[in-house]
Amino acid sequence: MQARNPVLFVVLVGSALCTVLFLRDLGSATAAENVFNGLVALFLWFTVLFANFAEALAEGRGRAQAASLRRVRADTAARRRLPDGTTEEVPATALAVGDVCVVAAGEVIPGDGDVVEGVASVDESAVTGESAPVIRESGGDRSAVTGGTRVLSDRIAVRITAPPGATFLDRMIALVEGAERRKTPNEVALNILLAGLTAVFLLAVVTLQPYAVYSGARQEVLVLVALLVCLIPTTIGALLSAIGIAGMDRLVRRNVLTMSGRAVEASGDVDTLLLDKTGTITLGNRHAAALVAMPGVDEGDLARAAHRSSLADETPEGRSIVEFTRGAAAPAGAGAEEDLEPVPFTARTRMSGVDGARTRIRKGAVDAVAAWVRECGGTVPGDLADAAARIGAEGGTPLAVAEAAAPGAGGARDGAAARVLGVVHLKDVVKPGMRERFDRMRAMGIRTVMVTGDNPLTARAIAEEAGVDGFLAEATPEDKLALIREHQRGGGLVAMTGDGTNDAPALAQADVGVAMNTGTQAAKEAGNMVDLDSDPTKLIEVVEIGKQLLITRGALTTFSIANDVAKYFAVIPAMFAGVLPPLDALNVMDLASPRSAILAAVVFNALVIVALIPLALRGVRFRPLSAAAMLRRNLLLYGVGGLIAPFAGIKLIDMIVTALGVS
Repeated sequence: MQARNPVLFVVLVGSALCTVLFLRDLGSATAAENVFNGLVALFLWFTVLFANFAEALAEGRGRAQAASLRRVRADTAARRRLPDGTTEEVPATALAVGDVCVVAAGEVIPGDGDVVEGVASVDESAVTGESAPVIRESGGDRSAVTGGTRVLSDRIAVRITAPPGATFLDRMIALVEGAERRKTPNEVALNILLAGLTAVFLLAVVTLQPYAVYSGARQEVLVLVALLVCLIPTTIGALLSAIGIAGMDRLVRRNVLTMSGRAVEASGDVDTLLLDKTGTITLGNRHAAALVAMPGVDEGDLARAAHRSSLADETPEGRSIVEFTRGAAAPAGAGAEEDLEPVPFTARTRMSGVDGARTRIRKGAVDAVAAWVRECGGTVPGDLADAAARIGAEGGTPLAVAEAAAPGAGGARDGAAARVLGVVHLKDVVKPGMRERFDRMRAMGIRTVMVTGDNPLTARAIAEEAGVDGFLAEATPEDKLALIREHQRGGGLVAMTGDGTNDAPALAQADVGVAMNTGTQAAKEAGNMVDLDSDPTKLIEVVEIGKQLLITRGALTTFSIANDVAKYFAVIPAMFAGVLPPLDALNVMDLASPRSAILAAVVFNALVIVALIPLALRGVRFRPLSAAAMLRRNLLLYGVGGLIAPFAGIKLIDMIVTALGVS
């Protein structure tokens, strides 16, 4: 196991060798020598032990979650549909890809699949932690279901898409337990660098003995082995794996399942984010933002008409109009209290409204309402088209409101009172705080691109309000794929989210593809991450977690290498100061003796790993800085800190060792 990490393998071999030397000399050495040799061997073993503790602690944080997922994965019975339409009861483990199962209210879904028939409310709290049930239905982008979740109402038919042992829960359990974690390319490269540094320090220590013999200060093999272990980059070698596991664990704790460590690293290196407008940048439903009355029309009359025509409208837009006009829609004038009959919206009329004994009110598409007013004998003011064009240019949706007298009401001529009252400005509301989040991304050198099916005018207005760097309007799946490839050809890394089958090609092409758990199975298979909460804005958090992983690894690597350089200049002068007086000038810490110096270095080398384990698991605090600013900060804090810490720590331990008389 240690052989996979060249630095720790050297420490393991050195610990074993020192133990053998200690046991060999146990009978012939003095008591003081035995104590010194034994403590060196002991703390070398502690170094190996603490290095493995770091990885074990990182993996252990996922054990509780894995245990809960195993309880969800308990064997269940499934009702498999046969070709003749009947069903048979079989164990869930006997299901194969393509089998169709029938699941009714109160039953557990036996495996991962897509709903091919029916619609149902599903409790996914065992997987996502979210108590609110979700709707799953056939034929849409919310058809995917996860094995182990429970149907709360109705009845659905599910086509199985994953064989037993390869389900979503199986993969998640393997992830949180670290069973399938492979080293990423960056980790492999860093391991090669650490192995090279180990070889350099090995040569440096090997050459010390001939030099020591020549100068009359021959060193014991045990001391040289201990010195080698102190000088090689054991700190980052011990913490490297723990940093990667902890980064993946931070994603899991935010309900994001990543299929590989490579995806986490890539998320920290992305320079372009593709974000859907609806549901990600905006709330997803248009809201009433303003009323524009026509000339000669009181705004209160417009507000009352819009309010009354929307009371029976259960759409999000209708509810927002009721809420927006509530204060200004107090009944006024004759006919305000009349009984009103709802007129539902249809694709043919593109209007909805109400009919009363004296008044008819309509709201809907501008051209449809204008045509209705003309049919009722009224005239359409030229200001209507101007107001609609202005709202559209601002990225909003105009909704015209008109009224007409009911046929035969009060003896008036039919349609005599038909008129356009004004326009309701419906606006795609940008989520609070999005501009600030995009500013954070920009500070890190990440470009944000909004992807929408809206026309360019609307897209531009939303993009300017949200603060994104660019937008792709009237986007098709082919357009998304082409945009991703264009950025990648320039050497960039791209991240995007998606939930539909039509998003699958782009998710597969992107360097980081975050699929929504509510989406289709095709989208989840194409992406390299799955967001269990199905929150499209989670992509920004994923990028920040990826950057935090890279920052933590870079910071601790800087600290470790600086640490090794400082230990070299702290210990070597003390070891040879007795026979080479000029070196005594470099013994700035005034270490008591060569033995106390090497023992203090070994103890410090072991304890510094323990001290840094919490930082490796928690991660270095993330700040939205540019790469240059981040490098300066890390060099100043962890580079200089890594140089100073050994001098202070080794001196303190040397004083304790000397006071105890064990050197």
